[in-house]
Amino acid sequence: MRFIFLFSLAMLLFSCQERNTKKSLSLGNYRAELQVNDTVVLPFIFKVKDANHLTVFNAEEQIKVDEITYKNDSVFIEMPVFEALLAAKMENETLNGNFIIAGKERIIPFAAAKKDTRFDVTSKAEVNISGNWETVFSPDTEEDKYSAKGIFKQNGNLVTGTFRTETGDYRFLEGVVNGNQLKLSTFDGAHAFLFIGTVTDSTINGTFYSGNHWKEPFVAKRNDTYELASADDLTYLKEGYDSLAFTFPDANGNLVSLSDARFTDKVVLVQIMGTWCPNCLDESKYYAEVYKQYKDQGLEIVGLAFEYARTNEKAFASIKRLQDRVGIEYPILLAQTGTTSKVKAQEKLPMLNHVLSYPTTVFVDKTGKVRKIHTGFNGPATGEKFVEFKEELKSFVSTLLDE
Repeated sequence: MRFIFLFSLAMLLFSCQERNTKKSLSLGNYRAELQVNDTVVLPFIFKVKDANHLTVFNAEEQIKVDEITYKNDSVFIEMPVFEALLAAKMENETLNGNFIIAGKERIIPFAAAKKDTRFDVTSKAEVNISGNWETVFSPDTEEDKYSAKGIFKQNGNLVTGTFRTETGDYRFLEGVVNGNQLKLSTFDGAHAFLFIGTVTDSTINGTFYSGNHWKEPFVAKRNDTYELASADDLTYLKEGYDSLAFTFPDANGNLVSLSDARFTDKVVLVQIMGTWCPNCLDESKYYAEVYKQYKDQGLEIVGLAFEYARTNEKAFASIKRLQDRVGIEYPILLAQTGTTSKVKAQEKLPMLNHVLSYPTTVFVDKTGKVRKIHTGFNGPATGEKFVEFKEELKSFVSTLLDE
């Protein structure tokens, strides 16, 4: 109830001023800043093309936004696919308001002003972090500790790249090195990530912020030969199982099972995912292409959505929005509402040893046997790894189709 009150209050505050004044966003580039804590801000850049269109930039990524509404002196910017809203009052080419994810009950103070650069360059870079970095997040806490691989390119002060983990990547990161201080950020509407670190030639010691609700330390050391564990070995069927089974509803209320005639004698990719998950969005965009290419050859794809929406109606609305935005022709079933808990997800698929990551893909052959389970997704921010993943997937799918 407290969050509903705060959300409603924010909407009223942004819409009750200067009722006789009609305003819209001024054209040009803005630096937006999310207030992570009292002293730390997470910046990103967006460009307003016209009153109804803007683009958010993260390195090579461009996110087109076309759901912008106005009320009096306030603007409401709804991010595509994700349940995320930037609500702000406009004044003298500045914005002040909040970034709101209603379903997760999160509000982060938000401000923006005209500026072309994400981070300011204040001094010459003393180090170059181009290359690969063996990374450990939360290194002193056994329960939260996990491994990652930093992949970066640096040109002068400017840095782009990402961190790959065993369950997915942190998408398109962009930032600077000033002296020996590293700053990287990304904002995609679902996640807001900030990495701050101190660099030597061979180590990075820093802090990772996820919005204003989570932070953890990380330590990285230069290691050009470092590789993460294979994503094909992390999730597997428990002893005694060789197949997958499920029954979940579609948007029309029909119960759909892997044993249905639609999937008989077909190669099936079962995508464990959520509409709130950026890595799942990247994967869904790719799988939409794969499905169109191979569906006439006997490939089926079915998504199993694990949603934090509290009602089926809201969850299916999010699923439809994703399908419409991306052009997904394969079915997405509703597997779970009210939580994205991986433990709860594994209870719905008890033949798996665990659900370690959203997304996870289960490859099922024409006889119904599970042939491979791939944990996570190496998205476009991972560069060569993404290319490698696509080549391997199409090769494996082709092999299964030819059997």
